[in-house]
Amino acid sequence: MAVFVGGIVAAVLGVILLLIWWVPFLQLVAGALPVMLLFGGVIAAYLGFDEVKEKLPYFSKKEEGFQSTLDTDEAPQYKEEAEKYKAEVEQLKSELDKLKEEEQS
Repeated sequence: MAVFVGGIVAAVLGVILLLIWWVPFLQLVAGALPVMLLFGGVIAAYLGFDEVKEKLPYFSKKEEGFQSTLDTDEAPQYKEEAEKYKAEVEQLKSELDKLKEEEQS
């Protein structure tokens, strides 16, 4: 009940003080509005950048160019290297398993 009465008193005081300080309130709103628009515009531009980037042909050609470099004659070299590392990982795993078995026995 006390919260309800306190809320009503605060609302009435708010209306009275808003009527008394109407001009300073409008000055505050007038000063805050450009700042809010500025920050809102920056956030909207930041969030919309990805969508614009997808639609521009410059960025899509750049991505296609990146994909085409993967299909050059260097790709088999990378595949061989990857296979070598996979074999090394398997070897290290088997050695680790042997060590664990020795510790358990």
